Amino acid sequence: MAPWLVYLGRRSTAGFAKIAGVELTLLDCARYFHKSGGINGVAQIVKDLGANAEPRKLAEAGAHYENSAVRRLGYLLELEGHERQANALKPFVKRAKSMKPLDPSVRALSESLDALHEKNSEWKLLINTPVEIDS
Repeated sequence: MAPWLVYLGRRSTAGFAKIAGVELTLLDCARYFHKSGGINGVAQIVKDLGANAEPRKLAEAGAHYENSAVRRLGYLLELEGHERQANALKPFVKRAKSMKPLDPSVRALSESLDALHEKNSEWKLLINTPVEIDS
């Protein structure tokens, strides 16, 4: 990964600090959604930060993440109206081998109930939970 993509440098009174850029922050939140306030927490972060992500950087960094996390982020970006950023992640859908749940932590009581959930074929995601965001 390109060094300019990984971290941004910031001076502080304690010295020089490396911090993740917007693109990595979004991808990390989609990957570690359970530590980001769940899928709704990630959706809120996407709403707040998504427009600041550079599509080219987002796609380049996405190559280093699990495909399902990239698709999850793309879906949430699109849901929030960040079309340019979402479109940069659409090529990852072509590499997907199967449909994945939007929220893998939500388990159906039985496999037959999974069939009742909406399927988003554009992102190859099973929408197994509603996304709720503060306005």
